[in-house]
Amino acid sequence: MSTLRITPRWPLVLAILLATWAPVSQALTYQEALDIAESRASELKARQNTVSAAQAARISAGELPDPKLVMGVDNLPVQGSEAWSTTRNFMTMQRVGVMQEVTNGDKREAAQRLADTRIAQADAELEIERLSVKRQTRLAWLKVYFLQQQRALLDQIEAENHLLSTAVTARLASGRGKGGDSLQSRQEFIALEDRRDDLERDLTKARAELARWVGAIATEPLTGPPPAYTPNPEHLRHNLNRHPDIAIFGIQEDSGKAEVNLAEAAKKPDWAVELDYEHRAPLFGDMISVQFTFDLPIFAKTRQNPQIAAREQELERVSAERESMVRDHIAALEALLAEQTAVVRQIDRIDQDWLPLGQQKVDLTLAGYRAGQEPLTSVLDARKFLIDTRMKRIDLAARRAAIETELSYLSEEIKP
Repeated sequence: MSTLRITPRWPLVLAILLATWAPVSQALTYQEALDIAESRASELKARQNTVSAAQAARISAGELPDPKLVMGVDNLPVQGSEAWSTTRNFMTMQRVGVMQEVTNGDKREAAQRLADTRIAQADAELEIERLSVKRQTRLAWLKVYFLQQQRALLDQIEAENHLLSTAVTARLASGRGKGGDSLQSRQEFIALEDRRDDLERDLTKARAELARWVGAIATEPLTGPPPAYTPNPEHLRHNLNRHPDIAIFGIQEDSGKAEVNLAEAAKKPDWAVELDYEHRAPLFGDMISVQFTFDLPIFAKTRQNPQIAAREQELERVSAERESMVRDHIAALEALLAEQTAVVRQIDRIDQDWLPLGQQKVDLTLAGYRAGQEPLTSVLDARKFLIDTRMKRIDLAARRAAIETELSYLSEEIKP
C-alpha cells in the first residue's frame, strides 16, 4: 500500500484554500460609494419620473383640440298635428356633423415653448438632485474615513501607553518611582477609554449617515484616500452663473416668458368650423350646413390683462430669487476659500512645527523621568499635548476635505 507524503508545499496550498473559503469583507472606496448612492437614490428616481412626464406632455403641447361630434334635431314641432314628429314638417331635420376648434397660432407656439422649458427645468432639477446626492455621500464617506483614522491613532496611543505603564512598573520595582505614578498612569488609561467611547459613538452615527446613501455596506471599513481637489478661485468666481443652482433660474425665466406669451396670445381670437349633414323627411331633400364661430376677447381689462400681469409678476419673482441665489453662492464661495486657506496653513504649521516640537518634548520628559529628573506628570502632560495635536491634525484634514468637497460642488456646471 502506498502512503501519502505531505511535501512542504501542502501547508501553502491548504492556507490558500482556507483563505479562499473564508468570508471576505468588502472595503468601500470613495468612488464606489458615489456609484452606489447614485444607483439607489430614490430622489433621483423621482426626478427622472418628472423628466419623463414632461417629455410625454410635450408631445401634445400646441396640438389642436380633439374634433367634436355634433348630433341633434332642428326645427322640431311642439304644437299642432305635427307635434313631436320628425317626418311631417319639411323644416324638421336630423343633424349630424363634426366641429373643429382652431387655437390661434401664437397660443400653440407659446404652449410648445412652455413645454420645452418644463423639460429643460426637469432635466436641471434632476442634475441638481444628482449633485446633491453626490455631495452628501462624499461628506458622509469623509466623516467615516477620518474617524477611522482617529480610531487607528487611538490604537497606536494605547500601545504607547502600554510601554509607558511598563516603564512605570519597572521604576516602582526598582524603588525609584513614587506610589502615585501608577495612579496617574491608570488615570491616563481611563481618559483614553472615555475618548474612545466618544469616538465609537461618533463613528456609529457617521456610519448610519453613510448607510442612508449606500446601504448596509456602510458597516464595512473604508479604503483608499479621498481624491484631492485644488480649487481655482478665479475659475470658480467667473463660472458661478453656470452652476445648476443658479442656471436653473435662467430656465425658469424662459418658462415665465413663455407663460406671459401664452397669456398675451389669449387676446387673439380662437375660431371653430362646423360641418353638418341634415336629413329631412323622404319627401324633402337633405341639406348640408357649414358654420364658423369666433371668440370675441373684448373684455381684456378684466380677463386677459390680469392674467398677463400675474405672469409678469411671477417672472420678476424668479429674477429676484436668482439674484439672491447668486449672492448666497458668492458669499459661500468666499467664506470657503478663506477657510480653506486658513486650514491649509494650520496643517502645514502642525506638520512643520507643532508635531516635531511635541515629540521632542515627550522624548525629553520621558528620558528625564527614566533618569529620575522629571515627574511622571510632566511626561503625561507632554503626551497629552502631542495626542491632542495629532488628533487636531486629523480634524483639520477632515475639515479641509469637507471644504474642498463644498468647493468642488460649487465648481459644477450645468450640462448643456
